[in-house]
Amino acid sequence: MGSGVVAVTGGSGFCGSVVARAVAATGATVVCLGRRPGPVGEHRYWDAGRTAPDLTGADVVLHLAAAVGDPPPGRASEAAFRAVNVDGTARLLDAAGDRPVVWVSSASVYAPAGPEPISEDHPLGGLTAYGRTKAAGERLALNASAVVLRPRAVYGPGDPHLLPRLRRVIRGGRALLPGPDVPLSLTAVENLADACLAAAGLPVDGSVEARWPAGAYNIADAVVYQRDAVVGAVCGVPVAHLPIPVVTAAASLATAVARVTRRAPVLSRYAVEQLTHPVVLDIDRARERGWRPRRSLTDFLITPLRR
Repeated sequence: MGSGVVAVTGGSGFCGSVVARAVAATGATVVCLGRRPGPVGEHRYWDAGRTAPDLTGADVVLHLAAAVGDPPPGRASEAAFRAVNVDGTARLLDAAGDRPVVWVSSASVYAPAGPEPISEDHPLGGLTAYGRTKAAGERLALNASAVVLRPRAVYGPGDPHLLPRLRRVIRGGRALLPGPDVPLSLTAVENLADACLAAAGLPVDGSVEARWPAGAYNIADAVVYQRDAVVGAVCGVPVAHLPIPVVTAAASLATAVARVTRRAPVLSRYAVEQLTHPVVLDIDRARERGWRPRRSLTDFLITPLRR
């Protein structure tokens, strides 16, 4: 499909920019849709929360535009996230028509789980405005026969979310974490980009497979990480454990303050949940389509681009 036209929404964002460059490297023509230009290809302005996208000439759509983050609680945040992640998805799917769509969701759509790996059949139940609206948006995408990718905790060079958040736990030369160590899945942004290309039938590392059948697919690194080792390596300081009730109480207080100030909480109950419960994704369904996660956190940590 080297001569095809691939539309990438959210191409100026952290994940979208990596995906756009990966698409361009295959020889395809890239059209980036969003409020700001992407790193390659043509730019078409699109406000996902307000208007319909112009997909003229596109052969396939990779949808990464989204409202992301851990917003302050309340109706205003819920409405703002819904405008992009649900209503924007509806407009995109309507504009896409019968074009193949790869819709990038998140493992944040899953309800809390136990220590066993989470498969795509696990119940949904997002804990935040982000998780809830991504779950609602992906229901629309699945009903429209799209491929839905569910990465967890995407990281990489230029990451504006996960790694900066981890570094905020440093106090007095130590990383303060709630409760005991737990296993976690993480997703290198390059692995997510490979999955986007593979799902759309674009070449990955010179190899081309058929487009993936419609449905949901977990995406994560092949390695299951230990929380303390990750935080220690990223932050470069030793880890110290705090009692979970103490951290939960602090998060409740920060959330109450956020309701008044309408600013994102410094520490949210969702963040505590993510750091205290094991979240390991079963990626066998994507592996069965021929996708292989080639990158890991070790690759990132030894790359100078991380600074």
